[in-house]
Amino acid sequence: MDVKGSALGSIREFVMNEFGREGLDRWLDALPVASRELHAAAIRLDSWYPLREMMIEPTEKICELFFGGDLKGAWEGGRFSADFALHGIYRLFVKLGSVDSLINRASLIFATYYKPSALRVAESEKNRVSMQITLFPEMHTIVERRIGGWMERAVEISGQKNVKVEIARSLTVGDPCTEFVATWE
Repeated sequence: MDVKGSALGSIREFVMNEFGREGLDRWLDALPVASRELHAAAIRLDSWYPLREMMIEPTEKICELFFGGDLKGAWEGGRFSADFALHGIYRLFVKLGSVDSLINRASLIFATYYKPSALRVAESEKNRVSMQITLFPEMHTIVERRIGGWMERAVEISGQKNVKVEIARSLTVGDPCTEFVATWE
């Protein structure tokens, strides 16, 4: 399973932004050699990288080093990634500023980050959406949390208030999909 460099570029920036140069050095030193070498170098935003080595293991280290093992680190990293992407290279996805336009493009956005993968909008109504990942061969709780944080922040960037995203079902526990339910006021 592969992840696009555009999804990875935010990981290093998140560590640097939240924990400074000392935290970044500490994080890089704690990574497995392959992950360290790639994250220490410039990540090409248009290239594909192995998911486990480049996202899962580095995010596990973030949770371990800076969040006492709490997966909140993955959620916060996902939120940061949404800011990084939606105010940067993917700003056109939210240019209209409506959550409906973002939801309508969700499967397209998702496919730009992970391969192979499939996401679909299962239900969409006023102030609520259910999205399901139906294809993701190497799903991991770290990835689910990053995606949930990303969705939460993306809906906020689209102008909504009091956004909540819950993971209602999970491929990691044998469910047929990972389902995210987002609500807002």
